[in-house]
Amino acid sequence: MNQKYKSNHNITYSCKYHVVWCPKYRRKVLVHGVDVRLKEIILDVAKEFNSEVIEMEVMPDHVHLLVEVDPQFGIAKIVRYMKGRSSRFLRQEFPWLKSRLPTLWTNSYFVSTVGGAPISVIKQYIENQKNV
Repeated sequence: MNQKYKSNHNITYSCKYHVVWCPKYRRKVLVHGVDVRLKEIILDVAKEFNSEVIEMEVMPDHVHLLVEVDPQFGIAKIVRYMKGRSSRFLRQEFPWLKSRLPTLWTNSYFVSTVGGAPISVIKQYIENQKNV
């Protein structure tokens, strides 16, 4: 298996995670341009914190990510930044979200390491979410 590793100044790593989170009350609000803008925000946050979004799909009522994160930074931190910044920006740019939801995201999320599964299988699963 050809494993690609990343490194920072003191560690070499391969930490990939499948992450899923939902809008409050699982409302189908990630539509009408919100989904496109959300993808931009997620990619910006990942780039800012030296993480890589390998695959991403935004459904009307949830978000799937396959992301690689520096273990010293941590998956919890990157998800917190992604959800926090996207909530703030999306509610500013799409005022109708404020009337539909008290906050954009639930406090919870799903995360699973993907070291055991081939990355291609996880990528295909996320890519095919729109077809389910």
